[in-house]
Parts: sequence; structure tokens; C-alpha cells
Amino acid sequence: MGQFRYLYQAAASQLLWVIGTLFAVVFVVQYFELPYGAVVSSLFSVSIPAPGKTSLLSSDSSSKLGTMDNMTTDQGLNSSDAHAMHEIGNNTKTMERNNEGPKNDFASVMNGALDKSFELDGDSGLNGDYSSKNFSEISKNLTSEKANDSGNWSAVKNASRHEPSLYLENVTADSSFGNTREDDVALPPERSKRSGGGLISPLPASPQTISSSNTTSLMNLDLHPIILPPDRSSVKEGAAHTLNKDEKVEPSRNDLTLSDHSSISIPAVETRPELPAVTTISDMNNLFLQSRASSHSMKPRWSSAVDQEILYAKSQIENAPIVKNDPGLHASLYRNVSMFKRSYELMEKTLKVYIYREGKRPVFHQPPIKGIYASEGWFMKLMEANKKFVTKKARKAHLYYLPFSSLMLEETLYVPNSHKQDNLVQFLKDYLDMIGAKYPFWNRTGGADHFLVACHDWAPFETRKLMANTIRALCNSDVREGFKLGKDVSLPETYVRIPQDPLRDLGGKPPSQKQILAFFAGSMHGYVRPILLKYWKDKDPDMKIYGRMPKAKKGKMNYIQHMKSSKYSICAKGYEVNSPRVVEAIFYECVPVIISDNFVPPFFEVLNWESFTVIVLEKDIPNLKSILLSIPEKRYLEMQMRVKQVQQHFLWHAKPVKYDVFHMILHSVWYNRVFQISV
Repeated sequence: MGQFRYLYQAAASQLLWVIGTLFAVVFVVQYFELPYGAVVSSLFSVSIPAPGKTSLLSSDSSSKLGTMDNMTTDQGLNSSDAHAMHEIGNNTKTMERNNEGPKNDFASVMNGALDKSFELDGDSGLNGDYSSKNFSEISKNLTSEKANDSGNWSAVKNASRHEPSLYLENVTADSSFGNTREDDVALPPERSKRSGGGLISPLPASPQTISSSNTTSLMNLDLHPIILPPDRSSVKEGAAHTLNKDEKVEPSRNDLTLSDHSSISIPAVETRPELPAVTTISDMNNLFLQSRASSHSMKPRWSSAVDQEILYAKSQIENAPIVKNDPGLHASLYRNVSMFKRSYELMEKTLKVYIYREGKRPVFHQPPIKGIYASEGWFMKLMEANKKFVTKKARKAHLYYLPFSSLMLEETLYVPNSHKQDNLVQFLKDYLDMIGAKYPFWNRTGGADHFLVACHDWAPFETRKLMANTIRALCNSDVREGFKLGKDVSLPETYVRIPQDPLRDLGGKPPSQKQILAFFAGSMHGYVRPILLKYWKDKDPDMKIYGRMPKAKKGKMNYIQHMKSSKYSICAKGYEVNSPRVVEAIFYECVPVIISDNFVPPFFEVLNWESFTVIVLEKDIPNLKSILLSIPEKRYLEMQMRVKQVQQHFLWHAKPVKYDVFHMILHSVWYNRVFQISV
């Protein structure tokens, strides 16, 4: 009997020793494998996510979020949650305080995992969940659930000014281009005014994860609602999309309701420094230099080889060799021609862009390429067809492109007369949730290495909270409404009349044949243009200042002929700061006269706009002619020549050429990323 008891105790001891050893091995392995040291919760999770399930938190998760310093950790994750955290490094918990990122041992493990898991190609099949969803059903669900919500905006600004869109699938020629203007297009009454967003109150200073309200998701994901901080947006003059004369704007609620849990980490919107009522071009130059000296994006949660490549590019640009007498680049046009040239060379040699394939048409991957919003469409079209910069291996990308059209977002999802954009913001939020669930890249940098290209007036409002760290190329580049100098890119607003021939009618008369001192024609959008006409319409034969131009009769000059015959083109803002006239002036070789306070001109980080434009404060409109006449003839001829020299940077080509507008947009995104990176 004693012998059996001894054998039993020995066997039990051996079994306990084996179990203990096994437990220790598993613990050690998971310590090095799981991101951010999330070990213990995974040891006690036993359920495994079913194939095809997403990695977002499910609706059954009744976990409580605990917050410690700058990190949040889920205290009741089920196994699928823990699996999601392991797969995409997205447990929304930072490795070190003050964003110091993970240690080297973890970084090496993660990089190895990425090498195996995210070497994506066309057959990876990662776009199934989203693209399989019927878009009309998505649109219906999103708009119906939001239509009665009073929203977070006091009111949406007046309706967009675009003409009917032309898509890649159905391109037709427009034979009436000679007399057509963005303001002269016959639009339905409800779409005859522009729109835009008000200021948004800043989020708290610490990073946080946000998500969207209990609406139908874009993909088969489970999403839950949270509340964003109150919005104190202001409504400007004429500020409601499709707002009729007698229609009242509903008061806004304090909060914008979005969903509970999210797979994406969204840093807080930084509190902006107090700006003067008018930020002059000199002020903008100072702000830009300050941003270069002090502003940096979120440190990556783990290191990557591409970060080192960008840091190397930064050192090369900062120590660029002096450029002398480059026939293609005229030094007076640039802030620093040597840095620009070196940066452009490194972009051509180094840059790789990953384009997310996810996204359902028409909001994604269907670019409008005609009209005043054509910039976003042409860039998308050319970027998706590009083989030099685009990579299918996402882990090797320096930048990640979010290929949506801000125009199609508005046309597809905005509920007429609702004066709210909640469902548009929700749509983008759901898309980012899906991206964050499938890929680790957004959460690695908080979106700092992602970029968008958007020309619609609402884009700043729709993206400011969701994409606070993202590089945003925006036509509506208002420094007082969230445009961040040194991070965001001012996108040229190009009015493309004939997509098959975007360079038709390029050029203007030589200076000796320009008989008109200054020219403007357009509808009375906003408050600046009525003031311009009050002082100058029919007041002086040298100042051809009109409202909306009628169709030119035989023997009379049309809009384009006026532009070609004018020394100066008056680029007066409409409802927003941006106007296609800035690029039109360069296209027709007039010197642009920008009257738009707080407008950041295109490619501001590269170009020296004061060398080839005249910038007039809105308050100086009564003195406009005297300002123009005070410019010496020699100075005018210099500016006009520089307009012709800078023209190459604002032209679209069916096949992109060096230094054209496609490459300049991409370069500015690259350039700002290089100087914002933190490691």
C-alpha cells in the first residue's frame, strides 16, 4: 500500500512539474510574441475566433475600459478580442509613456511578423468584407438612421457649386467650354450655393480611441457608439446646404454621436494657437517655419525600415547640394530650390505608396475628372494607374493612400435639406474601422503616414477629427479652420472643362497685347465678391469687373478671351477661401491677384508665392486699382514671366510628366511626411 502511495505521489509530482514547465514556456513565448506585453489576458482566453470574423470588438463584449496614463486597456476581452489585438497590434495600449514606442526586442519580432503577414498582393483577398457589401444598402442604412438626428453642426453651409460630374466610365466632350464658368453653369436652385464646415472644438490633449454610432456598418463588423466632445461649430453667411430662402436652420446638439468601440486609434486634435482675425502671407510663413522646427507626428508604435529610409531622406534634403542655373527650375519660384530638387529626386528614387483596395464605388475608386473638383479625381485616376510609386507590398510603403472622393461622398450620402453631415462622417469612420481591423499600419502611426486628396468644401470638417494626424491635401485650405501648415497640403483647385484635352486653350497673349488691367467675372458667392462689384463694376474702363457673364454674342469676348487679354486676374474668394481662378490665371498666363484672407496657396511648403502673385487683403478692395498701378512695369513683367515658368506645376497630363501637378501633389505629401516623422 505504501509503495502504491509513493508511486502515486511521484507521478503527481512529475505531472505538476510538466504542467508548470509548459505554462512557463507558453508564458515566455507569448511575452515575446504578443504586442505591448498583453500576455495574461490571452492565457486565460479559450475561445478562438471563427474563420471570417473580423477583429473588431463584438457587440457581446461587455468589457470595461480602464485608463492608465496615456493608455487604455480592455479588462474583459474575449478570445477573439485578444486575437485581434495580437493580429494587428491594436489593443489601443501604448508601449511606453510619452509615446516612446516599444522596445527593440518587440520591434524585431513585429517586423518579422509583418514580413510574413503583410506582404500583400492582388491575390491577398483582404478586401472581401467591404467590397462585397451592397453600396446602395449601405447608403440607405446610413442616411436613414441619420436623417432625423439633429447632428453636431449648427447647420451645413450652402450647397456645393459643382456641375454634374463626369466619371472615367463615361467621358464625353464638352463643346461649350469657351463660355462656361464654374459660376455660370446652370445648376438646380437647391445646388446653386456652396457649403463648408465651421470650427470644431479641440479634443482633449491625450490620445484616445473614438468610433461611431449604432448604425449599419460598411462591412460585416460589429461597431458600438461613443460620444465625441461637443462641437462649437459656427455657421457662416449663407450656411446651409440646399437651404431655401424661408427655411430655418435647426439648432445643433452639443454632441456628435458615433459608435462605442473602434479598431482605429485616433489621436486628439491639437489645440491650435490663437490666430489673428487675418493671417497674412507673412504670418503663414512664420507659422510654417515654426511647424518645421517643432511639430512632429505621433511616434510609431514599433519601428520599421521605411522610417529609417525617410530619416535618411530628411538628412539628405537638409544638406542638399546648392543648385545653380537649373534650366527646368527657376530659383525665384521656390522657398529653397536646392531642397526642392533634392527632395523631388529622393521621392522619385525612394517613395512607395500603398493604395487600399477596399472601398465600394462610387465613393471609392471612381474619380470625377471634370469640373471644379477635378483635382481629386485626376490625382486618384493617375495614382491608381501608376506603376513607379505604387507598391502591392504594404509593409514596404512609406505612405498609404485613402482613395475616396469627397465630391462623391457628398453626392451619394448627403440627405437634401438635412443640413447635417453626421452620416458622411460616420461613413468615413466605418471605413477607417475596417482598415484598422484588417491592417496594422494606421494604428502604428495614428494615421500619420496616411494621406487623402479632397477638393470638396466639406472635406476639412469631415476629416478633421477622424484624421487629425493624417496628411490632408485640401482645396479648402483655410488656416483658421483647421488647416495645419507643415502637415496638410494646399491642393490646387483645377477646373477641367475637357477631360480628353485638359490643356486646351493653354496660354495667353504676350504682355504687350494685354489691354485689360484687371478682370473678374463670377456669381455673387460669399461676402467678398459683392464688395468687389460695389467698388469696381462699371466704375473704370481698365477694371473689367462683372457678375455672372452671359453667353458671349458674336464679336464679343468670352470669359477665356478676357482672361488671355488681362494683365491681372482677380481671384476673389466665394463661400470658401479657395477658387479655381488661381490656377486659371496661371493657365492663361495672367498674374493672379488673390483676395482671400487666410487662404493658404497651393504647394505652400515649396513655392514662393510672393514672387509671382499679388496678395490683397479683403479690406483693401477699395484701393485695388491703385495697388495694381503702383507695381512698376519691370516688376509686373518679372511676375508674368514667373507665372509662365511656374505653369508646369499646375498642368494635368494623361500620362504624368516630371514636375506636373500630379507629381507636385505627391511631392508635397512626401515632403511634409519627411519633415513630420518622429521615431
